[in-house]
Amino acid sequence: MATTDTTVHYARVARKLRGMPASDGAGVRLTRVIGTPQLPDLDPFLMLDEFGTDRPEDYLAGFPEHPHRGFETVTYMLDGRMRHKDNHGNEGVLVPGSVQWMTAGRGLVHSEMPEQHEGRMRGFQLWVNLPARDKMSEPRYQEFAPDRITRLDPAAGVHVKLIAGRVGDAIGPVYADGAASAATEPMYLDVELAAGATWDVALPEGHNAFAYVFEGGAVLGADDEARPLDAQELAVLGGGDVLRIRGGDAGARLIVVAGRPLREPIARHGPFVMNTREQIMQAFVDFQEGRF
Repeated sequence: MATTDTTVHYARVARKLRGMPASDGAGVRLTRVIGTPQLPDLDPFLMLDEFGTDRPEDYLAGFPEHPHRGFETVTYMLDGRMRHKDNHGNEGVLVPGSVQWMTAGRGLVHSEMPEQHEGRMRGFQLWVNLPARDKMSEPRYQEFAPDRITRLDPAAGVHVKLIAGRVGDAIGPVYADGAASAATEPMYLDVELAAGATWDVALPEGHNAFAYVFEGGAVLGADDEARPLDAQELAVLGGGDVLRIRGGDAGARLIVVAGRPLREPIARHGPFVMNTREQIMQAFVDFQEGRF
């Protein structure tokens, strides 16, 4: 009689790192976690920025008009309000707890400007690569207000906001609405754990995955491979398809993100991400000639 292997293969922390202070837009101060010399990318993820300050001078200048081509940007607001506007006539305001998943495709020019003049501004922006076949697709947006984000309580003391992907039978709104690239099949979770609370989350098979703690501290992994992760630390995950997370003494809040690697050549210059140097040069020409 055939038997089924029910052994759980737990993911481990393959490497751990901290982000680097950076400035972007018109001088907005932030922490760059992916897209640095120590972690240039984690296919299909090109960049992860965390912004978080209650000093208006750190964010008021915002991100004036700038172009994008060839990838997706995911903006997740934790605190504060950000108005976005582009040259295709799209405009809106991101409020605390909201998500914007923008597919730049063949190109657009947009701005992201703080809507408030004081108070805390906090959140993340993640860049997700597009496969070669989709890089010149039509730009599109998906925006989700806080009440559209799927909320789960999968274990005692564990609260999850499911932005993209699947957890059990639950599906995040981004995945359900088809906003994210089908090629990368992303998972994006905001996980909050009370002190000592534990949760095992299944990671999509074949995906690259990371976890980033932004409040408190957590322990990632099982048994003798478990490793602590402090606030503002990122763990690149590997070696298994289930991630065990335990809240530290003060509890924890972290994002867990996974995506299917594209394994394609990357040619990148500033806001353009293509597959060849010639395509990057063409992007500059198209932008300068107003074809975005």
